[in-house]
Amino acid sequence: MKIIVNTTSMIPIYEQIVEQVKTMILDGTLTQESLLPSVRTLAKELKISALTVKKAYDNLEADGFTVTVHGKGTYVNTIDPGLLLEQRQKEVEADLEMAIQKGRACNLNDEELKQMFLLLLEDEIC
Repeated sequence: MKIIVNTTSMIPIYEQIVEQVKTMILDGTLTQESLLPSVRTLAKELKISALTVKKAYDNLEADGFTVTVHGKGTYVNTIDPGLLLEQRQKEVEADLEMAIQKGRACNLNDEELKQMFLLLLEDEIC
């Protein structure tokens, strides 16, 4: 499992780990029941605190992406197709929200933003 952390990023390291593991699960790089590296192993590999990796693993488990078996390790959970769809929709919503914020920062009104969106959507269909 290849994870790259950017220590100069404004995104906390545990969130970087969570996002990269989720991406690997969603794109099939990590399959159901794949064993993730132990907290200590990943911490040593990334040269970060084990508590940071533990926080990332806890978040992955809370989101339903992994399951931890005490004494055995953390495994990729059986992913419900509905959960996958919901996760992807959240990502699209976040991207759209960022676009809206950027548009408003450029003093575009709602109608101008809608027209831009519809124009771009129309270009994709053609």
